[in-house]
Amino acid sequence: MESLLPFLLFAFVASITPGPTNILVLSHSSRRGLGATLPIIFAACVAAALIVLAVGLGVGETLLQFPRVQQAMAWGGVLWLSWLAWQILQSAPPSLDAPTRTHEGLGVMSAATLQLVNPKVWMMAVAVISVFAGGGDKTLRVLVLSLAFLLVSLPCMTLWALLGLGSARAFSSPRAFRGMNTALALLLLVSAWLTVLV
Repeated sequence: MESLLPFLLFAFVASITPGPTNILVLSHSSRRGLGATLPIIFAACVAAALIVLAVGLGVGETLLQFPRVQQAMAWGGVLWLSWLAWQILQSAPPSLDAPTRTHEGLGVMSAATLQLVNPKVWMMAVAVISVFAGGGDKTLRVLVLSLAFLLVSLPCMTLWALLGLGSARAFSSPRAFRGMNTALALLLLVSAWLTVLV
């Protein structure tokens, strides 16, 4: 697959650039720690890779035939992300001196389901299939691309979680932590609403 290197670069850029899932991972790890965030990272990355696989196997063509379904998914995603932004904004600063962090917050199923309504993931999946899956045995290419995307996105999301840990240490006062939560909530709102307003 001569297009694998360009695809890996594309997958890296798609995974590392700020988006709703990255911001949620950063926020979650800053409040709950890396251990509680790793299952969320895994669920989100597996779900995104499965969407690439599903689009490659024909779901993308089906969605293109039903613009109202696309529109409903986009608005559902925006509303869900807006609700999550509100949750971030309202969350109390954690006790950074506590020996263990609680495991509540964004759940594994929520992280996976979020990918279904995340317009960035669907646009990325359609781009992957249309640009990189042509020629040869398409099913095999789609499987390889899905697996490669998973393997690239896992460390990218983990980097966002590590940034969240660093931000928790940098913003050790409750006031600074609330400021960070406000900034993250606003970034999440902007990233969500831009998908339907642009």
